[in-house]
Amino acid sequence: MNPVVGLDVSKGESQVQAFLGKGKPFRKSFKVSHTLEGLGLLVEFLEEVKRATGQKPPIILESTGHYHSSVVQYLEDRGYLLIIVNPLISYKAKSSSLRKVKTDAADAYHLCELFYKEDLEPYKKRGVQLLNLRNLTRQHENITGVLIQTKLQFQAILDQVFPEYRGVFGDLYSVVSLLTLSEFPSSEDILEASVETLADKIAQLCKSRSYRWANEKAIQLKAAADRNPFDMFVNM
Repeated sequence: MNPVVGLDVSKGESQVQAFLGKGKPFRKSFKVSHTLEGLGLLVEFLEEVKRATGQKPPIILESTGHYHSSVVQYLEDRGYLLIIVNPLISYKAKSSSLRKVKTDAADAYHLCELFYKEDLEPYKKRGVQLLNLRNLTRQHENITGVLIQTKLQFQAILDQVFPEYRGVFGDLYSVVSLLTLSEFPSSEDILEASVETLADKIAQLCKSRSYRWANEKAIQLKAAADRNPFDMFVNM
């Protein structure tokens, strides 16, 4: 016999279908959750397939980004052979099949059929840490992109409202700078406040610096507000 188990992986759960050999599906398809309990039930089923065939079945599944990571790690740790296929390959195989029904159970069935049709290579273990690092790197790139766009949008608005504010603080995006701007969002607000009021607020927002430093920043803010070419906000 030549058994295989197909997993149609989605968020939080997988549809399971087993074949004992080509054209020999084993039991009805069922779902397992991606929890310790659910994956434990999956391993129990895999052992059942092993008892029925005398062979430890390989598991075939589509690459699904991070959804399959926990399943792959769990099964790898227990010595199961994994075959992870490109979704384009499985889609092409399903498109040429007579079974056109699109369900999770049908997809798991198709994966088993694909195992017998194609010469597929086993998944090469790259290690959990490497996989996690790759996913974290992608997330970091996405977050960095959002941060850059947000800064550019912020600068564009500031240039239309209070361009002279730049340069008062060494880092425009420092906590004390952003909180000061939140307290006094326009040059009008700064002009209406006294130097002492501004200094007290800056000292309160940045306790790591001296009051003298806060007072210097308050004076610089006043000067920046005097130089501001915009008298008031533009009505949108």
